[in-house]
Amino acid sequence: MKIKLGIIGFGGMGKWHAQNAPRAGVEIAAVCDIAEAKQKDAAEMGYKFYKTAEELLEDPDVNTVVLTVPNHLHKEMCIKAAEYGKHVITEKPAALSVAELDEMETACKKAGVVFTAHQNRRWDRDMLIVKKAFDEKLLGNIFTIESKLHSGNGYMHEWHLYQKYGGGMIYDWGVHLIDQILFMMPEAKIKSVYADIKNVLHEEVDDYFKIILKLDNGITAHIELSTYILEYQPRWLAAGDKGTMIVKSFGCDGNIYRTGKMLEKLPSQIVETEAGPTRQFAPVPPGGIVKEELPEVDTDWVDFYKNVDGVLNGREESIIKISEVRRVLSVMEAARQSAQTREAILFE
Repeated sequence: MKIKLGIIGFGGMGKWHAQNAPRAGVEIAAVCDIAEAKQKDAAEMGYKFYKTAEELLEDPDVNTVVLTVPNHLHKEMCIKAAEYGKHVITEKPAALSVAELDEMETACKKAGVVFTAHQNRRWDRDMLIVKKAFDEKLLGNIFTIESKLHSGNGYMHEWHLYQKYGGGMIYDWGVHLIDQILFMMPEAKIKSVYADIKNVLHEEVDDYFKIILKLDNGITAHIELSTYILEYQPRWLAAGDKGTMIVKSFGCDGNIYRTGKMLEKLPSQIVETEAGPTRQFAPVPPGGIVKEELPEVDTDWVDFYKNVDGVLNGREESIIKISEVRRVLSVMEAARQSAQTREAILFE
């Protein structure tokens, strides 16, 4: 079975799917959008287009749909597509709550169609470098991981500004950042969730959050996002008992740092610094810490569609399981509860 994709919503992400899914052998069967400007875009790009989702869902050439509509429409569109017998891919977040997701999954199971979410950030090279370090113990036993995403661009745009449409940064990027941590170490259970969520520039939706996950494997994960931090911190920091890894940006510039032989042989001594006398935090002498290159990983975002093709043709299991999507949404709900109560929420 070849994936014949209908794209519901032809904005930025809809166009991304249209341009990239064919690299995995997907046929773009049709697109739809209620906006005349986007209908014009579709026509100029050579796609068969419809003005409504119902028209697209009635097209027998479409066997799978991807929902790239505002977040509040995911549940409605998913259930409707399932009723038409279409396999369903939702953009993230798949739903606005665990309860919504359960309704969507029930509808898809009843219709006998595949249901998954486009958590494309599982194929990000920067995250996979950190995952490789965890999987292969390149840093020894990791005790902390920091995932930070900062922007100086300030204000959000369009429907992302409004609660009723599922706007805000937790729904936009928080779902990715949480999913990446849980994907990195799927066997670890979450002992507690603590969160601070703020509206720095936006009155209605969140634009800053810090979420701390304490895991039963001894790792504490710190997840921070801000649309208005003007000097960015590294995208990733991972520290273990055999080294520290810094990945500075999506461009994957950074290094692994390890203790050099010189530092191991230094005698204990107190050093005068600008902060006064100290032994533990004295400046490390030249050669005391050595740098290594980051490990290489191969990845491609369109492997998502290759996996969907494998699922539909019975060759593979879904890489992105609805149980995993539900777990991420549960963490998001616990984070909001923690921010309201100012207390850590016991989890798994």
